[in-house]
Amino acid sequence: MSTATLPQGDWLRGISIKQPYTACILAGAKTVENRPNRWRPGWVLLHASKTVDQPALRIPLIGRTIRGRELVTGVVVGVARITDCHQDPEGSPPCSQWAHPDAWHLMLADVQELPLPIPARGQVVPWKPTPDLVAQVLQQLPDFRL
Repeated sequence: MSTATLPQGDWLRGISIKQPYTACILAGAKTVENRPNRWRPGWVLLHASKTVDQPALRIPLIGRTIRGRELVTGVVVGVARITDCHQDPEGSPPCSQWAHPDAWHLMLADVQELPLPIPARGQVVPWKPTPDLVAQVLQQLPDFRL
């Protein structure tokens, strides 16, 4: 990460993700998030939605990744940078073991976990966090830079 100052204005969005996938991203294993629509690159707050995908807990890849992690819900748990958004070409292998066919793949980097989750309400679509929520996140990540 660079040491540039944070941009002013409308630079940050929230992304709500079901557990256990949020925990997999925080663990550093899942670097692709699947979405039905294209997202623009940039910084996002990682929000663990209130929903837990119970069948996913039985997938060995996920079970190994989240072992020992608490699956918190309804909270912002970190920040990440979307570096790219693409779909795999038809007939080609997936770009990641986490990528779903026919989905838009958000490539995530620079993931930083918050020391303390912050209660927040998310949405399925990209959502704009309140200035108070952004301030709470930045207070927990004093060295955060773009």
